[in-house]
Amino acid sequence: MELRLTELRDGENGVITSIKVGQGEQGKRRRARRGWRFRRRLEDMGLTPGTSVRVVKSAPFNGPLEVYVRGSRLAIGRGMAERIFVDVKK
Repeated sequence: MELRLTELRDGENGVITSIKVGQGEQGKRRRARRGWRFRRRLEDMGLTPGTSVRVVKSAPFNGPLEVYVRGSRLAIGRGMAERIFVDVKK
C-alpha cells in the first residue's frame, strides 16, 4: 500500500516508491528546474526510489520527521516528506 512518508507512524518501515515534484501553475520548464533541485537534494541525502526508510520520530505540531536511511538519521521537513511516497512493509 503506497502512502506519503508523513503518514507513517513512529517505528514503521517502508520502501520509497516515488518522489513527486512541485505542482504549480507555472509552465513545465520552470517546474522541471525546481523539481531537479528537489530531487538532487533528496539524492544527496540518500533518499532515492527503492531505498528502505524507517520513521524514528515524528515531531508534534507539524514539525520535521526524523528518519533512518542507509545507516544515518536525517531530519526532513514536512513539506519535503509530503512529496515522498513509500510502500509500507508489514
